[in-house]
Amino acid sequence: MRAARFDRTSLELTVQDLPIPEPGVGEVLVRVEAAGICGSDVHMIRGEFLPPLEHVTPGHEAAGKIVQLGSDVPLWQEGQRVTLMAGKSRCMVMGQAYDGGWAEYVLVPHQLMVALPENVAIEQAAIIPDAVATPYGGIVHRGKLREGEVVGLWGIGGLGQHAVQIARLKGASLIIAIDPLEAARERALAVGADHALDPEAVDIPTEIMRLTDQNGLNLAVELSGSGRALDQAVSSLAPYGRAVVIGMSMEPIHLTEPSVLFGLNNHSLLGFDGGEPDDVKTLVHLTACGQLDLTHSISHVLPLEEIRRGVEILSQKIDRPARIIVKP
Repeated sequence: MRAARFDRTSLELTVQDLPIPEPGVGEVLVRVEAAGICGSDVHMIRGEFLPPLEHVTPGHEAAGKIVQLGSDVPLWQEGQRVTLMAGKSRCMVMGQAYDGGWAEYVLVPHQLMVALPENVAIEQAAIIPDAVATPYGGIVHRGKLREGEVVGLWGIGGLGQHAVQIARLKGASLIIAIDPLEAARERALAVGADHALDPEAVDIPTEIMRLTDQNGLNLAVELSGSGRALDQAVSSLAPYGRAVVIGMSMEPIHLTEPSVLFGLNNHSLLGFDGGEPDDVKTLVHLTACGQLDLTHSISHVLPLEEIRRGVEILSQKIDRPARIIVKP
């Protein structure tokens, strides 16, 4: 089979020929039909954080069809369409701790699959367990969004565009999106944001206070990994407001809000690292029944042989990228 392989020492990503793996006890072999490129993949390939394995097939967003069952696999059948959970646990991410979806075939434990209805496109299915489930978990579970609350979202890329939709679906009364890229701001408005602000053109906390009648945000979500954005998010909170950090970065957290105001206003700063398995099932159902529209989530579809180009497009923000899919 053809697979993209990342070398931890040289930081090289190459497409190679590898043996097709054989499923063992409780495992399933899936023919990958679509796999996403995530911002965290870019961070790994740049060497900003390194996988535990010396050589690994990246990719933690993948969907396809079951082609072979190992022993002791209940219920599943060959030919079923499935999307795959992004990891075995929070510490064992697919494509980092074990081989992932940038390959023609991937081996997974049967518990990490979610069945797909026929009306969910395979490209959309691939990104649900991360690009959609991550902002869903951050907003709904960690941020505890309540109906009628005011939400600010920093970074309208592959995660942020879904964060806008989720905030609207869960009853936000006002959604303010913040991104320096015009294409991202246009994307935010197209999927349901009420306002889209350029942080290079306005003072964000001041403008948010103006748009909220000086009340501020009940929930602020940082999705880009920018320390400056996180500082803006915390400084824009209403009393008892919550800021959730979803974007990945090696930047230290540095806030300019005085600690006395942080305390007096009962502000919260919350970390978050991913969705729950049941969230993926919920989001597949919402997509299948039309309540969640992922038809505009995929900006590029490339063959596996062009995986390095896909990484460059996302890394350099070439040609207005949202989520990029490779077809092995």
